[in-house]
Amino acid sequence: MANSMVLVSLMALGLLMVFSTTTQVEAAARAFFVFGDSLVDNGNNNYLATTARADSPPYGIDTPTRRPTGRFSNGDALGSEPTLPYLSPELRGEKLLVGANFASAGVGILNDTGIQFINIIRMFRQLQYFQDYQTRLAELIGNDEAQRIVSDSLVLITVGGNDFVNNYFLIPFSARSRQFLLPDYVTYLISEYRKILMRLHDLGARRILVTGTGPLGCVPAERAMRSPNGECAPELQQAASLFNPQLVQMINGLNSEYGANIFIAANTQLQTSDFITNPGAYGFTTSKIACCGQGPYNGIGLCTVFSNLCSNRDEYVFWDPFHPSERANGIIVNNIVSGSTNYVSPMNLSTLLALNSDTRN
Repeated sequence: MANSMVLVSLMALGLLMVFSTTTQVEAAARAFFVFGDSLVDNGNNNYLATTARADSPPYGIDTPTRRPTGRFSNGDALGSEPTLPYLSPELRGEKLLVGANFASAGVGILNDTGIQFINIIRMFRQLQYFQDYQTRLAELIGNDEAQRIVSDSLVLITVGGNDFVNNYFLIPFSARSRQFLLPDYVTYLISEYRKILMRLHDLGARRILVTGTGPLGCVPAERAMRSPNGECAPELQQAASLFNPQLVQMINGLNSEYGANIFIAANTQLQTSDFITNPGAYGFTTSKIACCGQGPYNGIGLCTVFSNLCSNRDEYVFWDPFHPSERANGIIVNNIVSGSTNYVSPMNLSTLLALNSDTRN
């Protein structure tokens, strides 16, 4: 069960609160669309018959209601009105104007990633839902206005970590590891990811924030299962080190082809490595031990009501064996919004939205 629930790529779920930052006024007029895996799923999987769910305590323990929402974290999104899961029956009428979240825990770039979860919204289906959403929006406000909302929106996509953890490295001699050497697998993933990003562009998205993977081998689950001394698992670290630079190169190539900075690349590997390597510098007590879990480093199994649970979530980089705490999410968000080009390129999110605002005005 522990292996089957390793849902990582260390992108901050806190990006769902990006509109509560310094860009709030500008972003308030924009819709927000989210695609990807458990790191940005805010409840779609609640409506599916799957084990990849976060709708039971103690998830959501630090939300205003102290109840789980479906997000794989201890806290919740803040700021302006959040986007609803696309599968939520509440997503109708004027709530469509805010945007929608299409993400689904367990998915990867490849369709065969996460097959153990059975009923999840794979990337091709998320894109189909985005097209369906636009039809619903056009019925509400007209085709021209629907197209404007989509083209002016901000899109977040985070996917890729599961293609390593829940596919290539899931079991010894997995089908994909027999098919590809790791460098060739990374090249294949990048080529498939490129198709997804091009499809988003075809569907009208013009401001797309793309995250890489974090340091995959450093989550408590991988330390517990793959490293006898608790160090970061080297094979997964190698995967991230191969994948992320090629992702940035591919994004730069797409921007050149389109003649505009459509895609923004967030270097989540560097961001999270900073406070994993030196947690004390960021006010954390530990980056090895998860707040909620069991076994070595609280890295075995799921986070449940029977798990060990820390009393101060803000002292932990990781909330559960696989996902960052809400405070760690916030640090990554701040870097994406206002950080240097070391963390996000070719510009940070505040700069992008300011430039777009000047263009619109």
